[in-house]
Formats: sequence, C-alpha cells, structure tokens
Amino acid sequence: MSTFNGLPAHILLVHFIVVLAPLTALLAIAASIWSGVRSRLVWLIAALAVFTLVLTPLTTEAGEWLEKRVPETAAVEQHTEIGDWMIYFSVGLVVVAAALVFLHLRERRGNAPVRWQSIAVVVLAVVIGATTIVQVYRIGESGARAAWDDVSVTAGDE
Repeated sequence: MSTFNGLPAHILLVHFIVVLAPLTALLAIAASIWSGVRSRLVWLIAALAVFTLVLTPLTTEAGEWLEKRVPETAAVEQHTEIGDWMIYFSVGLVVVAAALVFLHLRERRGNAPVRWQSIAVVVLAVVIGATTIVQVYRIGESGARAAWDDVSVTAGDE
C-alpha cells in the first residue's frame, strides 16, 4: 500500500501505531500489576498487541515507499533507522500479552500463579511497556524533525 485517497499511507498508518502501541503498553503494565484489570482487559490487550504487530510492518513498508519519494536527508535516514526497530517492540508487546493471557488462564482455572511468575510478568510488562512508549516517542520525534526541520513559521503565518 503506497497511498490512500492521494495521501501517503505511511502518514495515515503511523497514527494507529502512535496511539495503539503506547495504549497497549500502558494497559499491559496495569494488567500485570492488578488482577482485576487483567481479568477485564486481557483479551483486549492481546488483540491490540496483535493488531499493532500486524500494522507495524505495513507502516514501515509504507514509510520505505515514502522515503524513496522525499529528499534524502540525514533526518529522514535517522527516522527510517529508528523506525525499523519498532517491529521488535511490537513483538515484545505480543510476548507480554501472551504472558498476561497465561496468568489469566491460570487464575480462571483456580490456580494462583506462582509468585515468581507474577513478578516476572510485571517486570517484563514494565520494561517492554516503558521502552515501547519511549521508542514510539523517538520515532515520532525523528519523523517530525524529518518533515518539519526545513520549515520555518513566522509570526504572520500563525
């Protein structure tokens, strides 16, 4: 997919990632800490993680298509390099979601998770969740710089 209604698909798809990845990360952290959140939202978290994982390569591919059509700059190159790492964070969110599903299913069967398993899931969710949020910020910030660094706004333009 290269364009949608005349707009580069990357510009549209990236907004899904910018919202879904941090949202999924925050929900996963909350669900890893509170079993009540986990029991209510575990399937939503799993679905969001899978959806983010599916959208990530589509967004990256659309970005590579767009990269070939914009002037080659250091900012564009940096954004592309940072963006290529997002797939690993998306996979990480799926791993966290799978761990949450594991805990949830144990709890539903009446088997309390072993304490080390619960602690491991909290640590995994916090580390992957926090790094995912930071990575989304870094990608977005570098993309904004690539798009807007050469544009200056004057008082009359506001």
